[in-house]
Amino acid sequence: MLSFLKKRLNRSPEYRRISSQDQSQQEELIIDDVSANHVRRKIDRNILPLMMSLYGVQYLDKATLGRAAVLGFIEDNNLSANQFNWLGAIIYLGYLLFAFPQNIALQRAPVGKWISLNVSVWGIAMVLQSMRLSFAGLLTCRFILGVCEGSITSGFLMVTSMFYTKNEQSSRVGYWFLMNGTAQIVSSLMGYGALYFKSNLLAPWQWFTLINGALTFATALAFYLYFPDSISTAHFLTEEEKIIAAKRVCEHETNAESKDWDPEQFKEALRDPKTWLFASFSLFNNIPTSIGVQLSLIVESLGFTRLQTTLLGTLDGVIEIITIYTGVKLVEYFGYSRAYVGASYMVSDVLSAILVTTLPWSNKIGLLISIYLTDIGTTGYVLGLAWVTSSTAGHTKRSTTQAIMLSAYCVGNLIGPHMWQEKYKPRNRIPWFIIGMCYSCCIVLLLVIRRRLERENRRRDLLAEEADNSVLAEMDLTDIQNQKFRYVL
Repeated sequence: MLSFLKKRLNRSPEYRRISSQDQSQQEELIIDDVSANHVRRKIDRNILPLMMSLYGVQYLDKATLGRAAVLGFIEDNNLSANQFNWLGAIIYLGYLLFAFPQNIALQRAPVGKWISLNVSVWGIAMVLQSMRLSFAGLLTCRFILGVCEGSITSGFLMVTSMFYTKNEQSSRVGYWFLMNGTAQIVSSLMGYGALYFKSNLLAPWQWFTLINGALTFATALAFYLYFPDSISTAHFLTEEEKIIAAKRVCEHETNAESKDWDPEQFKEALRDPKTWLFASFSLFNNIPTSIGVQLSLIVESLGFTRLQTTLLGTLDGVIEIITIYTGVKLVEYFGYSRAYVGASYMVSDVLSAILVTTLPWSNKIGLLISIYLTDIGTTGYVLGLAWVTSSTAGHTKRSTTQAIMLSAYCVGNLIGPHMWQEKYKPRNRIPWFIIGMCYSCCIVLLLVIRRRLERENRRRDLLAEEADNSVLAEMDLTDIQNQKFRYVL
């Protein structure tokens, strides 16, 4: 066992970098709450704004299709309902096929530079999408968007676990995820402006798509110039602060960065039931998210004008920002409450499905309010995404688990668009029934995951032994190998 631990410790690149620092400096360095909080605030100021900006731009680009639908995109490109559904789904096929290659690349390549490259490529795809392409051309552009998007969430989860402790990760994931809501507001206002922009050169949806492409390129450049690839390359930290940053996360049992691919950790991720519980949660949660592409069309079918529909899109963003922010704050305040908070927010999605299928079609306002209730449940997925990261240790195991969960996310998003068939319109009772069932499954899965992890923590408490958490974390042990590891709940 001792030789195994020594091997693990020596394989950790972050440990080797820290160990190469002046030894006397490390011995004299005492990490207290004041210095640790100072470093955390510097990390927040320097990387969170960039992550939030890029995540917002990513969603803005991905959601362009839904907003462009009410700006003349479907008519100008002579698309059938089935073709439009495929344009919404194909992005997730690209994401799914390249999920594992992206995760391997993120582990081997500098994270910030790799993400910047992907963002630049999808910026080109966005610009091309603004042209009057054939259906095959549009499919190709959307596929490329999916391939490149696979680097963002995985990369951000990797960076979040690298710079933040387990207890800090839920709020940070929430902060960059709530930019989806901001992007929805910006997208709606841009669409509103595009409707009033008169030009013989380009249609409103083309201006809308081109502007998004320009924002993407600008964000990619900023990310390339300023985003660090790891703690050791964080330009905004002094050498002493880098040591504090690395030790801060290690003392909380969060693994330091590693560029080594460990096949044993990969196999453990596949054998761990927790991996597949989170993957199932991700699958059921993302089948209903196809409503994002359909929402503008559904609202318009209620009798609202294109202008009103475009402006109503801002409500999506406002609701999402408020609910995600309050959700992560509730978890911070109550502590071990991720499953309970997530499940509580998802009850609104089940209620939404019931109301939309039972309210009379003449009750337009009631139906509209019911539809927007689905935005509240996004908080549950955000908490689940952060939870799987903070509850999985070992660099290869964590990246594998994230890839599986995000692959399930893609499968859900591939399935979802195809439940919106012409024969179900305008009430769409079958899709809404499926939405209600999916969110009900999500609630059950969150509670099952909590129960399982809670029981494992109790078992480990009975077997507790003395050990240095910071040393164990530097060994790049998994959450199963390290019996001192405790799961957040």
